[in-house]
Amino acid sequence: MIVGTAGHIDHGKTTLVKALTGVDTDRLPEEKKRGISIELGYAFLDVPEVDGHTAPRIGFIDVPGHERLVHTMLAGATGIDHALLLVAADDGVMPQTREHLAVLSLLGLREGAVVITKADRVDAERLAAVRAEALALVQGSSLADAPVLAVSAHSGLGLTELRERLWAAARAHAGRNDRGDGAFRLAIDRAFTLDGVGTVVTGTVHAGSVAVGDELVRMPGGQRVRVRSLHAQNRVVERAEAGQRCAVGLVGLAKDEIGRGQWIVAPAAALATDRLDASLTLWHDEAKPLRSGTPVHVHIGAIDMPGTVAILDEHGVSGDPGPATDRLMPGATARVQLILRSPVGAWHGDRVVLRDASASRTLAGGIVLDPHAPTRYRRTPQRLAELAALALPTLDERVAALIDAAPNGVDLNRLAAAQGQPLSALQARPHKPSTTHSHDGWALGSSQSEAARQALLAALSRFHAGHPEELGPDTARLRRLALPRLPEPLYRALLTGLQAAAQVLVRGAYVHLPEHGIQLSATEERLAQKVSPALAAAGYEGAWVRDLARDAKESEPLMRVTLARLAQRGELVQVVKDLYYPPATMARLCAIAREVAHAHDGEVTAARFRDATSLGRKRAIQILECLDRIGLLRRVGDVHRLRADSQLYRESGDDRDDRQTRTAVIRAT
Repeated sequence: MIVGTAGHIDHGKTTLVKALTGVDTDRLPEEKKRGISIELGYAFLDVPEVDGHTAPRIGFIDVPGHERLVHTMLAGATGIDHALLLVAADDGVMPQTREHLAVLSLLGLREGAVVITKADRVDAERLAAVRAEALALVQGSSLADAPVLAVSAHSGLGLTELRERLWAAARAHAGRNDRGDGAFRLAIDRAFTLDGVGTVVTGTVHAGSVAVGDELVRMPGGQRVRVRSLHAQNRVVERAEAGQRCAVGLVGLAKDEIGRGQWIVAPAAALATDRLDASLTLWHDEAKPLRSGTPVHVHIGAIDMPGTVAILDEHGVSGDPGPATDRLMPGATARVQLILRSPVGAWHGDRVVLRDASASRTLAGGIVLDPHAPTRYRRTPQRLAELAALALPTLDERVAALIDAAPNGVDLNRLAAAQGQPLSALQARPHKPSTTHSHDGWALGSSQSEAARQALLAALSRFHAGHPEELGPDTARLRRLALPRLPEPLYRALLTGLQAAAQVLVRGAYVHLPEHGIQLSATEERLAQKVSPALAAAGYEGAWVRDLARDAKESEPLMRVTLARLAQRGELVQVVKDLYYPPATMARLCAIAREVAHAHDGEVTAARFRDATSLGRKRAIQILECLDRIGLLRRVGDVHRLRADSQLYRESGDDRDDRQTRTAVIRAT
């Protein structure tokens, strides 16, 4: 359990921690000289055995109390489990007492105590007055039910009771720590070097566990590092867990490459964002509402990042049936989007606190709902439904509700990272039976799957009605016609399901309804078989109608009509007028185009394709223009770019044989 002190400057935070633990957390020369805390300080307290059972050590974070150092206080406060709000008996409640209470409340801390320090300096009447003042202060805050204890670090008054309360809280906390199942995340609040160890970072473990030898990722940045050594709760360990203060010795990172505000995380949780959606509550003592566009300081993890606020909900008070507004009223809660100056690490459920633009006042606090916030359509009913799903209390509920709310499916890899979970944690959840499609890390709800099937079949019917002479659209074109926003893996799975159910037929890359087809006459069938060897032997140069007619001793008009019918059936490819290729040859040309594109950042030029095929420049250009028309490539200036969604002649696994190329379909218009 991590205990954090809070309170006004010179109200005895450091002295109390020393009295409880024996450790002076003021370690800097400037702190010793001035007698105040400037940086975060750390100490630890062992918990005695009870009935043979021990609880983990208690870690203390001693935060500065000066008004100019609230940002440092926040860097430590976001990782604490139990708060001690200190009020000096001689001073009473002071400005930073109020602000620190606001911070603790906005962070959602409900466990803690109000500690009246320096009780030996005042008489009983004054002590009773300060107690009443403290009780009045916490009313309406998250610590409203916290006990109020009077102590003296010098005389020892009340220390035994406080220590025993902390021990009891630590034992209870150890039995219900629910943060250990996620991917490892540590918010860095210090970085330094040690001889023989190298770079060391310290912070609070927010989730998961880590062991010596594990590979982690620095976020933001994405740099891979390895764990060389671990200290948890000030002890050498082989494994550290959520809720502990941890020092991590790292391999692969210099001290000047990492610092406060960054994270080290398991690869499964690696993400950084400069735009996140959150549920936010404006502090009830604020005099004015919070408006969209307000510049703020955003505190999340151990970082302080400038940003702005956009109110997403229509009403300033949750559930208020009044007129739409872009204001969040004092004491109200609403969903907002935070737009940050630079990327930060943030995950679902992380606490966030806002201070004003001058960093002089704490304004609001809440929790992150989605670190992958959209730039567009952020206030639509669809998006707000997704945020409502993400606000549900358990992971199972969130995943199931989000899949039900998402018309175009859910990227489970992206969702898992945002939830701070490995993908396997989502795939093992009981939401899977309710989904019709789960493919390549995507999931689509059952009702959405049925709607997508109907949309695809309707689009095919419209295409056949408008283009009766054509076999059907290629798969990429059909997706653009019917389901342009459906992710490609889900579209492929949907099409495969329709094909298996015989609701559509697929010839290579072209799709048509079973009742739609182009029939050949007996003469055309005979002629097709007669010229098939010549077409295959033509190679990358292709075969001309006149040459095929001459060699087959058939009339040129009949040959032209027959080859055009074969192209309409998807059994030949017409590159330019009267120039044809069999699918097997076109498959090899498409494979070459893909290889060229993959070797040159997705781009294919006429010169590179010419060299790769040993064709002349004119023929290379004709083929590339054909590939543009049928959807494998897209012309951009003087280059042709590979379309990522095109499945034309794509080979995979056991399908890399002539069977696939014989059934592949490309039609040039």
